[in-house]
Amino acid sequence: MSVTVTDCSAESLLQEFHHYLLLERGLSAHTLEAYRRDLRQFTAWLLEQHGHSDLLVVTTELLKEFVADRFEQGKNARSVARSISGLKTFYYWLLDEGQVGVNPVSLLPKISQVKKLPGVLSERDVDDLLKQPDRADPIEARDRCMLELLYATGLRVSELVGLQTGQVSIQQGLVRVTGKGQKERLVPLGQLALDELEDYLRHTRPLIANIGDSDVLFPSRKGGFMTRQAFWYRIKKYAVLAGIEQQISPHQLRHAFATHLLNHGADLRAVQLLLGHSSVSTTQIYTHVANHRLQQLYQTHHPRA
Repeated sequence: MSVTVTDCSAESLLQEFHHYLLLERGLSAHTLEAYRRDLRQFTAWLLEQHGHSDLLVVTTELLKEFVADRFEQGKNARSVARSISGLKTFYYWLLDEGQVGVNPVSLLPKISQVKKLPGVLSERDVDDLLKQPDRADPIEARDRCMLELLYATGLRVSELVGLQTGQVSIQQGLVRVTGKGQKERLVPLGQLALDELEDYLRHTRPLIANIGDSDVLFPSRKGGFMTRQAFWYRIKKYAVLAGIEQQISPHQLRHAFATHLLNHGADLRAVQLLLGHSSVSTTQIYTHVANHRLQQLYQTHHPRA
């Protein structure tokens, strides 16, 4: 369910909410800081994953995705519940102020029920998405290679847009990734991704304007690193062309990468290493989706189901 749109910036809304908590509810400085931190984290996530920071168009489905991402990053249920509690108070305040028509947090299931990933893209959806960029256009050919690489490796979007040419090896079929905490990991590339990458490096990358001697693997039109927000807009465009109706972000290709591997029998520990998770418990979020797929297969194919 969507929230009614009003033209207000996130910063001004957060400032007004802070004044309300301070002057009308008389909360302590410690509690005020907790609210401020949680709301700013959510706003930053919204900008990174969905390309905007409009707090007035947040939906319950988007909040489910936010909760799932918090769990994927290793946050415990108590920490996630606290963040959601702050958002719930914020949206009730917006409701009282007439800024929104409904509190999207009030429609959110219990945190324990949201822990599984919402709306993972099907293999057919991913295939349709990857077919949309036109190879005849250098920018779209770059996008196609980025999408193929993202799905082939499960990289975080920040890792993808920050790649340099020296981090990929066509000969070895590997990408060297520097993830969270400056931890390095080697991620293998499948043949389709390798073919796409080799063609991109040989024929497309030299055509992108202002590239010069840059070692940026996927440069913007100006030759520098593409922003995460810019890549989100590119994905959104191709999702529309592919007829994918659900909300989509770069992180959902990472979700699809992990879920599809598990659906095809991959070991959970191997998926953990590929994703760069510090703990296998973080990776276990994907088993909920994979187990659901197993149940569907059982009901479809078992003679006594």
